[in-house]
Amino acid sequence: MKSTVVLFSVLFLCIIAAVSGAASTALPKGYTSWKKSDRKVVTDKNSLFYGIHYIYADKKAQIGYLSVNRFAEGSRIVVESYTIKGNPAIDGPKNMIVLMKKDKRQTATGGWLFAGFGVDGKPSGLDPVTTCFGCHKKDAAQKDYVISTKKDFRF
Repeated sequence: MKSTVVLFSVLFLCIIAAVSGAASTALPKGYTSWKKSDRKVVTDKNSLFYGIHYIYADKKAQIGYLSVNRFAEGSRIVVESYTIKGNPAIDGPKNMIVLMKKDKRQTATGGWLFAGFGVDGKPSGLDPVTTCFGCHKKDAAQKDYVISTKKDFRF
């Protein structure tokens, strides 16, 4: 009986450590100094991606984009999303920030860690498997699960 209690205690602590590790993912400092994409506008109100987006790629991710979407471990991509204000589309207030980091330990999401943040930079608590990865798996499985490409940037 004691060994069962010890086993479940160890298992519980491992789960807590894994969850708190994912929850403690922070938005990278200085990401706005990374390579920035051209402005992307999605005006279809039925689209999950409705809004204005800017993509930031760190040095490893830039190499990944130039290598036809083959990203090295540790590559980081940040997307800032803004609401559309008026017509023609003008950048409204920022409404979300998303981080993708290549991490082979994230087997449920194709080797990528997904993390969402509010405009204040605090974790949003989104579920990466249901909120993010479903579309990435459907739309970009052949591109290392990254929807954007080098065409989104001026290299």
